[in-house]
Amino acid sequence: MKRCPWQTTNEIYLRYHDEEWGTPVHNENKHFEFLVLESAQAGLSWSTIVMKRDHYRKAYDHFDPVKVSKYNDQKIRKLLSNTGIVRNRRKIESSINNAKCFLAIQKEFGSFDRYIWGFVNDKPIINRWKKISEIPARTSLSDQIGKDLIHRGFRFVGSTIIYAHLQAIGIVNDHIVTCFRYKELCSPSPSPLLQRLCRNRKQRGGGSQVPKL
Repeated sequence: MKRCPWQTTNEIYLRYHDEEWGTPVHNENKHFEFLVLESAQAGLSWSTIVMKRDHYRKAYDHFDPVKVSKYNDQKIRKLLSNTGIVRNRRKIESSINNAKCFLAIQKEFGSFDRYIWGFVNDKPIINRWKKISEIPARTSLSDQIGKDLIHRGFRFVGSTIIYAHLQAIGIVNDHIVTCFRYKELCSPSPSPLLQRLCRNRKQRGGGSQVPKL
């Protein structure tokens, strides 16, 4: 089984590659989780953050943006004393600020998922990289989204961080073409828009068949 040539033998990191990285995300708390983790990554390796992920989940109330938005000075001090996470005051304070901005986007668009996937019209970008060295650190899309998020008050959301976010949540498929996950993620499946339409139809009692557009 061929994978992207990530330089690691760590089972947790490899499992993240095999099961999560590049898989389309449509869960609100998961969206917020990746925003928090990728902001925490600034200046560090992603593998370091992945290894601390379980500690972050416990420390951040399983990434519930409503709860995080209400964190006070006492909670900040508690987080700063937590050796399981990155103890950087600016990053911690930015995560609380970003939770408030995240909720504002939910209120405006109905969900953060609808907002972020709207930049690609609900269709993942499928790249065809043959080597890891070909994968960019940022693109015009991440520039656009990062700029919009900053305008909305987010912090630690530069273009490089946002591109990593797009890779993580499956808006961009950056597995190299020889990786087994590349083919899996390219398999035909209903788009996020069609999936939402199906869910709405099912809730109205009309079944779950994919509607024709």
